[in-house]
Amino acid sequence: MKGEALKGELETPNPAPLTVTPTDPTGEERLLPVPDITIVFPVQTHKAEIEQVLDALGGGLEALGFTWECILVFDGIKGDLWRRATEIQARTRDQVRTIALHKPFGETVCLSSAFEHSRGGLILTTPAYVQIDPQDLSKLFAAVDDGADFVASWRMPRIDSKLNQFQSFAFNWVVRKVVGATFHDLNSTLRIMRREVLEQVTIYGNMYRYLPAVAYRQGFRVDEVKVRHLSEWGGASVFGLGLYLRRALDVLGLMFLARFTHKPLRFFGTLGGIFLLLGFLLSGSQIARWAFASGDYGLFQRPFFLIGVLLGVLGAQIIGFGLVGEIIVFTQAKNVREYRIERIYE
Repeated sequence: MKGEALKGELETPNPAPLTVTPTDPTGEERLLPVPDITIVFPVQTHKAEIEQVLDALGGGLEALGFTWECILVFDGIKGDLWRRATEIQARTRDQVRTIALHKPFGETVCLSSAFEHSRGGLILTTPAYVQIDPQDLSKLFAAVDDGADFVASWRMPRIDSKLNQFQSFAFNWVVRKVVGATFHDLNSTLRIMRREVLEQVTIYGNMYRYLPAVAYRQGFRVDEVKVRHLSEWGGASVFGLGLYLRRALDVLGLMFLARFTHKPLRFFGTLGGIFLLLGFLLSGSQIARWAFASGDYGLFQRPFFLIGVLLGVLGAQIIGFGLVGEIIVFTQAKNVREYRIERIYE
């Protein structure tokens, strides 16, 4: 059953619309009750197990005493899967709803588009298959009942290959060092969050995977709960170089957002200073050799001198980027807030 604190919160009005009025086949409008939970289900493959996920999560939520709705976001997917989804929507009288994107945009866009049409006070995101034991949903909601704004699942013990576990461990270790939070399984996308999280947190690009870290940085309370790992798509594999490069760039972007959003000069100044120092040492050594050593060619005929000059110019430009960033932050500081007020005591 629901915890009393969580039940009280969900029964209070939330920013979502209280009712919707779709038209039934007779042409009459009808009111739908506001659900406690909105399940967001990005459909990005024809292998998505729609019926199995709905049965598992829906049954688990109903066993806990929650009412729910599900929004299926088809990320450029059509065909038989879309037909089955629309049949489910008709059969459930819009408890399950569908959104179709005309081409693949990624999980972040799927989440954003579903949130615009969601009505629940809590948002539950899920992968395309039954990845964890539905009975462990109670653990996630217990953390919400305890005051968490965002609850991430931590698959433990893992049942996938040792190679995949090692890659996941390395990835999460790097993110922990960058963000300064104790996240162990950012690749697990079964998560529960309050509406306020998505209302106040800006996500874009590939930030869907790093949403717990972004929410943590914004000042929300983010808990990680161990859940039983049931299944995992895909076998042991070493991913392509392109994927590793994209992940590295994502982590670099996350590091910048976590540490330098309001102080860009520290990042660009440090990087530019390194290039300036290297340029000075390289070109300075060549000037010294030209001045004190005999030679029959000038400075501009020395490749290392030219490289040093280029490094110095590049360093000055990077520092300039940082100064421009500082000016932008200064002028827009009143419109940008990287903290969150949880409660005001009077």
